Amino acid sequence: MNNREKTKSTGFAISEYPDVREIMKQLNAQEIDADEVVIKTKNGNLVIRDPQVVRMSVSGVPTFQIIGEAREEEAGVNPDDVKLVMQNTGCSEKQAIDALAKSKGDIAEAIMKLKD
Repeated sequence: MNNREKTKSTGFAISEYPDVREIMKQLNAQEIDADEVVIKTKNGNLVIRDPQVVRMSVSGVPTFQIIGEAREEEAGVNPDDVKLVMQNTGCSEKQAIDALAKSKGDIAEAIMKLKD
């Protein structure tokens, strides 16, 4: 995804601002072309699709800046399972995630609950 596309999804393209470009150069910052960032927590995952990711060095410590919309996923819910449940029931992503969480990942049970 190029910067123009990233601007559409995040509303901000770092490399379009001259002052920011200069700071990025000083921090040895590099944009990373990422499709998705997943932050795993004990309670689930934060998933950021089409993020703008910048890697830089601050006081010699590698640092990452991530810009984008995050959505929460329940712990243990497989994204492929969510898609499968959505395709079979026509439900929303949130409904599929909730049904999978309640059925402890059992796809068939989640589908049956949503079709009732």
